[in-house]
Amino acid sequence: MTDRKPADLKSDQEGVYHAPWERVFERIITPFDEFIHRETTSGMLLMCTAIIALLLSNSGFADSYLHLLHTNMSVTFGDWSIDKTLHHWVNDGLMALFFFVVGLELKREFLVGELADARAAALPIIAAAGGMIVPALIYFIINPSGDAARGWGIPMATDIAFALGAIALLASRVPRALIMFLVALAIVDDLGAVAVIAFFYTDTIVLVPLVIAGALFCLLLAFNLFGIRKTLPYFLVAALLWYALLQSGVHATLAGVLGAFTVPARPKYDPQRFSSCVRSLMERFDDSLRTGHNIMTNDDMRAVVQTLENGVQQVEAPLQRLEHAWHIPVAYFVIPVFALFNAGITLHVDEIATTLTHPVTLGVSAGLVFGKVIGIAGTSWIALKLGIGQLPTDTRFTQIIGVSLLGGIGFTMSIFVAELGFAGQPELLLMAKTGVLAASIIAGVSGFIWLFVAGNKK
Repeated sequence: MTDRKPADLKSDQEGVYHAPWERVFERIITPFDEFIHRETTSGMLLMCTAIIALLLSNSGFADSYLHLLHTNMSVTFGDWSIDKTLHHWVNDGLMALFFFVVGLELKREFLVGELADARAAALPIIAAAGGMIVPALIYFIINPSGDAARGWGIPMATDIAFALGAIALLASRVPRALIMFLVALAIVDDLGAVAVIAFFYTDTIVLVPLVIAGALFCLLLAFNLFGIRKTLPYFLVAALLWYALLQSGVHATLAGVLGAFTVPARPKYDPQRFSSCVRSLMERFDDSLRTGHNIMTNDDMRAVVQTLENGVQQVEAPLQRLEHAWHIPVAYFVIPVFALFNAGITLHVDEIATTLTHPVTLGVSAGLVFGKVIGIAGTSWIALKLGIGQLPTDTRFTQIIGVSLLGGIGFTMSIFVAELGFAGQPELLLMAKTGVLAASIIAGVSGFIWLFVAGNKK
């Protein structure tokens, strides 16, 4: 009984009835602008939840916070069940959705995005490679042996949400192409992090589940090959793939990336066919108009609108639809929840000096702060001198240095790798998370200031 008649709603032009937030046709934004907006908001949410996690773990609620992390939750069907702590469900389950969106973004970028053109993609790819290799080397130099050496992959990653959130605040002072360069760099960086997790942070392999996972992946490829565009079959098989990888010893979140790579990127209708169908439907819609009647009382108009809705879904590729549908839940829920469950570290004032000077903390922070600058800016400079790649439009090399500073913000993926590398070693995990948080603050602030100042120079 909460519906209101059209006359009760605000109308600022004839035939348009809306609440203040309902302006569907009045704002057209590009997919890239929408991506930037969502990542910026996600970065703000990520920062808030990380601060909340830190406050909880260093307050009178610390015991309750830890109890929440280690609360068990099971899914049971008859004799079959999965029993994990909430912390594991977040890291192994929810993060599979994060990797699914990452996989969709990677596929789109390589097909039609910034990474589709070889010359335009050369510089961000080379910069991302340098931004992964140099930080890992710096960490390994500081921690060459022992259990601490397993953390070499932690400083390799860049957090796209935080980095874009920082540079978006400078949107009026930096060229749009520079933001696109950062997006391309961070996406390639994510691909590298996925590869590192798959090949270097898998301890034990169970052959039978791995073979089943391979068969399920082939089934997903077959769906794509045979032209299946309904998303439900992909979701169901990808869920089975996640469980098979979970049992195989390979990190289950990789099911998200593998599933995303099989989603069709070709729409059912081409633009010309879609335009022709829409014009025909709109003619029928206009012929069905009756004075004083709205769509609730006109079955023919309602049928046309429903057909139009179905057609709009078919003109978009399933990859586009899924990326659009899942970006908001992942950006606004999955990543903040991950931060809430993983950013909580206990800080003891009398031990801060010892923590900050620990080899793991130094390796992570030095890798992210100095390694990213040397790796990204250094390899970019070499590539440009050799004539490989080109600077983004209207961009100066000093601004590339600023982007390389922002590349040191390694929150989400870095903490994720730390959880894998130091599983069962809480002391080393604490040092790694401290290094990530400290480096992310230093990199974010210094990168913002650098780009702010560089934006004044002609």
